[in-house]
Amino acid sequence: MTPHAPRPALRPLDEALAELLSHAKALPGTEHVSTFDADGRVLAQDLVSALQVPPQDNSSMDGYALRCADAAQPGALLPVLQRIPAGGVAHALVPGSAARIFTGAPIPPGADAVVMQEDCELVAGDPAQVRVLKAPPAGQWIRRAGEDIQRGATVLQQGQRLSPAALGLAASIGLAQLPVAPRPKVALFSTGDELVMPGQVPPERMLPGSIYNSNRFFLRALLARLGCTVTDLGIVPDDRQATIAALQSAAQHHDLIVTSGGVSVGEEDHIKPAVQALGELSLWQIAMKPGKPFAYGCIDTPDAPCHFIGLPGNPVSSFVTFVLLVRPFVLSLQGATDTAMQSIAARADFTWARADKRREFLRVRRNAAGGLDLFENQSSGVLTSTVWADGLVDNPAGQTIARGDEVRFVGLGALIG
Repeated sequence: MTPHAPRPALRPLDEALAELLSHAKALPGTEHVSTFDADGRVLAQDLVSALQVPPQDNSSMDGYALRCADAAQPGALLPVLQRIPAGGVAHALVPGSAARIFTGAPIPPGADAVVMQEDCELVAGDPAQVRVLKAPPAGQWIRRAGEDIQRGATVLQQGQRLSPAALGLAASIGLAQLPVAPRPKVALFSTGDELVMPGQVPPERMLPGSIYNSNRFFLRALLARLGCTVTDLGIVPDDRQATIAALQSAAQHHDLIVTSGGVSVGEEDHIKPAVQALGELSLWQIAMKPGKPFAYGCIDTPDAPCHFIGLPGNPVSSFVTFVLLVRPFVLSLQGATDTAMQSIAARADFTWARADKRREFLRVRRNAAGGLDLFENQSSGVLTSTVWADGLVDNPAGQTIARGDEVRFVGLGALIG
């Protein structure tokens, strides 16, 4: 009887992530895309403003621009000698007069305050007059030139992932195109003879032991949300030569290969020897739950090595390892500077009495009382938990949780967007 090889030591998650990111060098090159199309992309250069925003003092209210000295007492009556809409031209304010002004309109020279129209009464006449019901302080309702952005200021930094608000900020300084990092080219496939694609076989005709391939759907969507160009290579049979062929072909035209399944140590798990036959495998097995089976390596090609990441086949394990490990890796390939998992303190409104020797990530949801509820079934095969949950509790190894304890909450929204 051939003795089993000793199990490799489990790597702590933080140590494994640090090693993984040490291999994630930013892809070369820069693309210029329409600001409309840059949501989620990573900036390849700093954005420096060539103008100040706002370009001049302007009103933040509909009302009347005036000099405070002319309305020092409530009830002051001033003639209205000009009307200034947004985009209009403001003329110097005649002392002792007011200007009808609208939100965003330039402040006329000589005015030092705006009184909103609700604090005024218009008196008909030729010219019309305005009665100022409340004496204004200097600077009231005036947005100063450059108070948002100064000329020459860096408004967005290289390595920042662009959000809808960031696109608006870039547009506010006149940028119709933005320099961004290239999209990583990612090949995706699953392994497992038990996998069936939805639509191929109806539920009532599924053979015993067969399951629908759910991982392929959420992994492809998660990669696309991270800005990747994804090539879906389908399902590869549980066969070593077929696995080697799929990896070798995918490596020729992609920056990264992501697989699901086949990274355990069973006789039908062929990822490890296949990657080792084509390159090297430098990371294997992580001390986390769910998600212990995890692989990182490189596959040699004539040009440059292609990154390889192998995820576990259990759907929750695959999902959790993706958001905690693959996400920062893919963003780092785009030169992103902020990839760290963010957590906040929260109150556990549940009990977790089963301490594990591995660091655990429990699926939870915030409740109306400000605490966290626990999904009842924390099995790595229960994909419903990832839909129900809005976050994970990052629970240290060997740690139990009592109701009312403070725990570390990691929101899923920031990890899947």
